[in-house]
Amino acid sequence: MDQNELDCFLVLAEELHFGRTAGRLRLSRARVSQLVQRLERRVGAPLFTRTSRRVALTSLGSRLRDDLEPHRRGIENALARAVASARALDGVLHVGFSTPLAGELVMKVTERLRAGRPGLTVEVCEVPWTDPYGMLRAGDFDVQLTDFPAPDAPAREDDVVHGPTLLTEGRVLAVAAGHPLAGRDAMTPEDLAGVVLLTVEGDLPEHWRRYRVPARTPGGTPIPHGQAVTNLQEALTLVAGGRGAMLVAAHIARYHGRPGVSYVPVEEDRPLRYGVVRRSGAAQPAVRLFETLAREVAREAARDLAPAPPEGRRSGGPAAR
Repeated sequence: MDQNELDCFLVLAEELHFGRTAGRLRLSRARVSQLVQRLERRVGAPLFTRTSRRVALTSLGSRLRDDLEPHRRGIENALARAVASARALDGVLHVGFSTPLAGELVMKVTERLRAGRPGLTVEVCEVPWTDPYGMLRAGDFDVQLTDFPAPDAPAREDDVVHGPTLLTEGRVLAVAAGHPLAGRDAMTPEDLAGVVLLTVEGDLPEHWRRYRVPARTPGGTPIPHGQAVTNLQEALTLVAGGRGAMLVAAHIARYHGRPGVSYVPVEEDRPLRYGVVRRSGAAQPAVRLFETLAREVAREAARDLAPAPPEGRRSGGPAAR
């Protein structure tokens, strides 16, 4: 079916005047007449009665108009919704990332957003170590790609929505090069009983604090705590100086290798999970598009982003979900 024929028929059915129809469609009167006649031949019967004074719909024409009109409105409404969504995808999207691995994922998503939505500006910034949800809650971030430890973490944050797990990753213990554990190929959480863990200062949810700096081993043995830190570089400086140890994501061994610090893979540990986090109710089109692309990027890039184990050790690198 020729769309021009249908458009011409519906406008003429509304105007019942060839001149006004031609004006609305920016066609000649002869072209309007030609299109109507073609449609009538396709149908096999007249749709209009024409005299020198008036144009009227036949009963068949009236029925065809009534059948077609809802579909035309549906198409117009669909196009209007598409235009509104496209306009909503312009502007600025503020994205946070929590670790170097999350940052790589965010930048890959950003590249796709810039290619597909040139009207959307994406600004990227690191999530503070000491307050994983503060900037999101304050509106400084629209969305974050971040790590969240416990499977029940979403239930603990009423105003924050956690998306599905995109990647999982093991953890390593950063210790001074001279520490007794430094020469080990691996350790278990029970070995933390003999380690002083640096603590993290700030507004961390309690479930996050227990995961980063556990107070006891799974068997119940107390774990000693040391000095509080506010960022990773501060923590690694203290680790290298023998002031304590720190549980970190496995990929940190690759991104932050430095003299004086050894990374020991932790076996039998709960994996670190990565996903998209947003404010409850803040699911604007740009955020939803970011979530969709983040799932694609995580599936495609999991193998490329997995770090090589340091010095041949197993690192529990990222795995796609």
